[in-house]
Amino acid sequence: MAYESVDKLQNALAEKVFHYTQDKKKAAGRALGTMVEIISYYLLKIWGFNNSTSIERGLVEYGNEDISHNVEYSLHPIIKEHEVTIFNDGNSITATKILKALEQKTNISKFDKKNNNILDTHNVLRNACTIGESNDSFLLTSFKTTGQQEHELFVFEQMQKPYAIFECKRVGVEEGMKKGPQTIEKAKQGAYVARAASSLQKIRTDTGEKYGIIYRSDNKPYIKPYVELMEEIICSHDTELLQKFILTVGIVSNHGNWFTAENYNKELKVLAQSYDWLIFLTDNGLAQFIDELLLNPTPEYIKVQEAFKSSYIANKKRNVFTKVKMDFEADAVLLKYFSDKLNEIESWFNVIAPEGKTITELKDELVELRSKNWKEIL
Repeated sequence: MAYESVDKLQNALAEKVFHYTQDKKKAAGRALGTMVEIISYYLLKIWGFNNSTSIERGLVEYGNEDISHNVEYSLHPIIKEHEVTIFNDGNSITATKILKALEQKTNISKFDKKNNNILDTHNVLRNACTIGESNDSFLLTSFKTTGQQEHELFVFEQMQKPYAIFECKRVGVEEGMKKGPQTIEKAKQGAYVARAASSLQKIRTDTGEKYGIIYRSDNKPYIKPYVELMEEIICSHDTELLQKFILTVGIVSNHGNWFTAENYNKELKVLAQSYDWLIFLTDNGLAQFIDELLLNPTPEYIKVQEAFKSSYIANKKRNVFTKVKMDFEADAVLLKYFSDKLNEIESWFNVIAPEGKTITELKDELVELRSKNWKEIL
């Protein structure tokens, strides 16, 4: 790793980028959290889940729809997919323009229009751009191709109910402290959402073994060792098992704050027993991303550095380096970077739970869930 630790890396960012702020290290820490979100999102994109992904979508609790939680990323079944052509007049590509083109292909009367632009006049892309919403689904759009005269866009209808969710958790260490003061609070928040999201619930035996329990339509419980039951549901075509099941994935970062090489901290144990999958973005992975794209990029990656720096200068006009809004040229570079280095980037992640699993197995489970006939299941 180019830096001794993530803490040293945070200090380098503080001095080189955030020197103008009142608390430059805290500002750098917030930026690190954004980078964890961006890395996670572009990994999902390159895995082929771009059109399935929603960002900050509200998720109702299983069995308790009075309470909902916004989750970082949710993966949804796709009901329908269309392609539309939009004339490139140099102006924003608005929901209105896209819906007008779409109504020539299908009935869109059930959808309420959202006032989002997939691309604005400042060349800023909106990821997972929602252009319409109905009682049971969303309309989202993404680019297929871009051109001087016209753009080709995908428009896809997602079911409201997701089959998987992803949440990112990172807490920095303040000066003079051994770990972040809000670490346990963030761990508990993530654990609560993970436990409340899915019909597959977690229970413990008297000896500490983790079992799963899921209820069929006759309200009879079905109980097995947790990982065994989770795998059975994912591979199943049983409507009753799949109907309200949601795979929960947590992504955490910052070694030493969550755990040491010798033992896990309590906070990480809380998360590991709450999410179905808990994966850790290593210091080396985060440092490589920052070094190669933000601090010392080669010419092919310079657009990412420019987008990052323009978002964090003292008199910035807009932020174009987030999971939701990304500079259009930087987005293309990020997609190429993640595509070219996919195997290496996957190695940035360590699987904490389930024990003995690999990130490739997580990807396989997501693909399996995506392939289900959700129209019949739901």
